Amino acid sequence: MALMDITVVPLGTGEGGLSPWIAGLEALLAKSGLPFRLHDMGTTVEGSADELFAVARQMHEYCFLQGASRVYTVMKVDDRRDRRVSIGDKVSSVHACMAAPDK
Repeated sequence: MALMDITVVPLGTGEGGLSPWIAGLEALLAKSGLPFRLHDMGTTVEGSADELFAVARQMHEYCFLQGASRVYTVMKVDDRRDRRVSIGDKVSSVHACMAAPDK
């Protein structure tokens, strides 16, 4: 499994806020069936690399379909194949290290 952190920014919309756009993108993710978590600066999505690249394309194109004249998309993918990773595992690992600072 892989994790993707993605931020999709529609430009040329004539609007100052992006919340309605992000809500639409989150609805698209909900339909995908992939686990995801919205955070203040983007969204983390879990799935196979193929699924993540496909849903990233859908998210990017969604903004054009909704009338954006330009779309800026930033994504990071961590494709780990030696073990299964899920959303929140990295944060839990850091918290465990913080709880046992001697290690």
